[in-house]
Amino acid sequence: MDFQWIKVAYALLTLFIVLNYGLLMTAVIQKMGARAGRRYGIRVYQNYIDLLKNYVLRSKITHGYMYYLGPVFRLTGGIGLLLFVPTIYGSEMWANFSFSGDLILALYFVFFGTLGMALGAGESGHPLSALGVSRGLSQVTSAELPFAIAVFAVALQYQTLSVTEIVAAQQGGVMSWTLFTNPFAVAAAMLGFLGSMMRAPFDVVLAPQEIPIGPPTEFHSAYLALLQTNRNIFPVAKIVIYMNLFFGGAASWPVFGIKVFLLYLVSAFVGVAFPRFRVEQSVRFFLIWGVPLAIVGLYWV
Repeated sequence: MDFQWIKVAYALLTLFIVLNYGLLMTAVIQKMGARAGRRYGIRVYQNYIDLLKNYVLRSKITHGYMYYLGPVFRLTGGIGLLLFVPTIYGSEMWANFSFSGDLILALYFVFFGTLGMALGAGESGHPLSALGVSRGLSQVTSAELPFAIAVFAVALQYQTLSVTEIVAAQQGGVMSWTLFTNPFAVAAAMLGFLGSMMRAPFDVVLAPQEIPIGPPTEFHSAYLALLQTNRNIFPVAKIVIYMNLFFGGAASWPVFGIKVFLLYLVSAFVGVAFPRFRVEQSVRFFLIWGVPLAIVGLYWV
């Protein structure tokens, strides 16, 4: 019983570290994007101010129950994904609850939050909510397809669905990483990663230059704060699963910080360099480039 409480305590500490790292890293990435556009950008601590401000606000607007469960489901997906994969390889303290779930469970958490937000949008009462749902599910499904095939290839390659065992198989040095042992599967998964991060050119759901609505304007007070919290946890959690599957995991917190930042920087660089796709362009991109690469990676095994 004492051991279980210790695991819970370290899992909560992991969540606290990742949340703060996500808040700071997101601010740094936003500032870098602003500087690329010759703007000053936000202050590094601005995300903390916005988060605390929204948590103390209260709302008097009433919608259906599912509308308010959407942000809860979204946050559950991010926290669940983070807590059921090992954060630091080889550490009993930072393994979280990875012993209780496998790669299939992690993939469910990746998609869980998106489905919750789609159900929540259905009760928003906004006439364009169906447009956002169709855009989001279309892109997420097309982006998840090459990633799912790449994950299947990795599971076949290492003959296990345990994330910890997959990381262990990559500990023979840099050349033992999946990046070098199956580059086609990693390339396909990274294309899916760009879509799952929903930064430009794949920000077809929010479409900030086109539709001034969506979760940032429709949700408010503490519900918006839940989405902001998830916006800092979920990307890091997704990067952790990519890091473990394809880039050898992390054996310490400094290595964790460097790898997560570099992978996050990939999506930020693409977002700054390329304009936004239309919905059909985004879906076509993943089907034409991501899926064939993933299939080649599967045959590579």
